[in-house]
Amino acid sequence: QQACYAASAVGYLTGRPGVCLVVSGPGFLHALGGMANATINCWPLIVIGGSSDRNQETMGAFQEFPQVEAGRLYNKLSVRPSSLEVIPAVIEKAVRTSIYGRPGSCYIDIPGDFVNLQVNKSSVKYVECCLPPPISMAEHSAVSKAASILALSKQPLLIIGKGAAYSHAENNIRKLVDLCGLPFLPTPMAKGVVPDNHPNCVAAARSTALQHADVIILLGARLNWILHFGLPPRFRQDVKVIQIDIYAEELGNNVRPAAILLGDINAVTKQLLEEFSKRSFKYPSNSEWWKRLRVKMKNNEERSKGLASQRSLPMNYYTVFHHIRELIPKDCILVSEGANTMDIGRTMLPNYYPRQRLDAGTFGTMGVGLGFAIAAAMVAKDRAPGKRVVCIEGDSAFGFSGMEVETICRYNLPILIIVVNNNGIYTGLDADSWKGMLKLGNPATCVPPVSLLPNSHYEQIMSTFGGKGYFVKTPEELQNALKASVTDKQTPALINIMIDPQSERKKQEFPWLTRSNL
Repeated sequence: QQACYAASAVGYLTGRPGVCLVVSGPGFLHALGGMANATINCWPLIVIGGSSDRNQETMGAFQEFPQVEAGRLYNKLSVRPSSLEVIPAVIEKAVRTSIYGRPGSCYIDIPGDFVNLQVNKSSVKYVECCLPPPISMAEHSAVSKAASILALSKQPLLIIGKGAAYSHAENNIRKLVDLCGLPFLPTPMAKGVVPDNHPNCVAAARSTALQHADVIILLGARLNWILHFGLPPRFRQDVKVIQIDIYAEELGNNVRPAAILLGDINAVTKQLLEEFSKRSFKYPSNSEWWKRLRVKMKNNEERSKGLASQRSLPMNYYTVFHHIRELIPKDCILVSEGANTMDIGRTMLPNYYPRQRLDAGTFGTMGVGLGFAIAAAMVAKDRAPGKRVVCIEGDSAFGFSGMEVETICRYNLPILIIVVNNNGIYTGLDADSWKGMLKLGNPATCVPPVSLLPNSHYEQIMSTFGGKGYFVKTPEELQNALKASVTDKQTPALINIMIDPQSERKKQEFPWLTRSNL
């Protein structure tokens, strides 16, 4: 499972499919989570799975399972080569399918009896590797229409999705924001396409921006649960949506667009730049819309600062993230998963560069953290030596993949894992409350199922495999552990931070929709 998550992250970070090799039956089934996660996130991935011998099908062979059929639900392509001779052609098709159009996962099934078969080399159908994905552009009339709609807007908003990050559209999007003076909002994994500290970033006024914008440009973002489907009460009933996407079937989902621009995000953004350079459009920075957004941003930022400045013990989430933000490298790759840990961390930890945040994503998948971190560290090792990977986990999220610490230590990957430990999922129990619960009877029936063992020493897992582990309870201990871990660029480390089990996120404007606030 972790290998498949890691391979999918390689695909996102590099633009070429990562490849995961799995055994038959249960091995294939454990990889299905990674296949589904990749396809729903639109990341290229290839999974090659062994399967039982063809002459034993329907006989109850060892780990026999209809893998090709099952794979079709989760992949763009699920196929078994008909012979050894066609394997190169099948591989080429899988690579091409994974990266052309909307990226996704592909599965190739290799029967066990293929392994020992022999074939005349001259009969093998070798093919050249596929060309890079073709770059499509929007119709000129659609670009002109979109520009006209935006020029007439009173309260515009640019929403940047991770499709823009995958398209490497950061330079053109930054130019568009600066040229037109547009407020922008990144979705979680689009953070850093334009730096979070850019003055036009309105992430701190997210709810206000979404609810009151009259024209929204979607750049590689989907109107799914992350953006509340584009529907009231989180959006205006009469909002005009300009939708830019590489996948035609996505256009018009949930909200009828006022303009549709089908094409590569980077190429279409460049078309918009060219159009606006002719029109000399710039949204005024002194508009009532900007004033309203700035007031909301200031209020929310002050509330977060107030929570972060609290000195009470145990610490709360905001205090912890304040110290993390101050001490981790600004160019590190951030991996984040958990409940409150991921949600609050997204708002508290800025990203300054594209494709340097990995989290639960569109599928909301828990358990991806350490696999993603391993992938990021391996890619960084090849492409950006010295770049750090910081993996911030809730204690429950860490439980899904914690033993991958051994993999991290085995390959000596200098990953810093931070476990924000509240003894549970969303909320937990302190040690005294836990003891009180045990007096009531069997913990299987008395203890809330979202509660975990209090004060679990997850850092000892790292120490066991040769890395460095830190157990911290105070801001001073946290600062010392962070400084030591960031300074040592050769040794994996895990900081286990105990926080108030009842610590929660600040109150939301729409409490009935907080789980959709990603």
